[in-house]
Amino acid sequence: MSKGAAQTILIVDDDPEIVAMLSLRLGKRGYRVLTAVDGVQALAAAKRERPALVILDVMMPGKNGWEVARALKQDPVTATIKVVMLTAIGEQVNELTSPLYGADAHFDKPFEFDKLEKTLHELLG
Repeated sequence: MSKGAAQTILIVDDDPEIVAMLSLRLGKRGYRVLTAVDGVQALAAAKRERPALVILDVMMPGKNGWEVARALKQDPVTATIKVVMLTAIGEQVNELTSPLYGADAHFDKPFEFDKLEKTLHELLG
């Protein structure tokens, strides 16, 4: 990724350790990182900042991740934002449900960062 062309990723999770770890690692990879701790903050940040991609937890206060994903994909302003669900809700539930809400990819916690990063790179081109 060239300097000055950093793509923005919004990380949305109510677990501060996940947010800190992803923020640090993605920041070191050259991404501009924004964070939110619930679905309401996530939607406001996505509309305001228009990130290229959102990493969303499912179980959060306020709006859950699936509600946020659906809202992002239904709003013409945010419909092109890529969405990656990252959750501990259960592999089968995540696999079956995330695509129904417009997620472009999904990962189960715990996850391998290298696999997540590869998917982010593919989604962002």
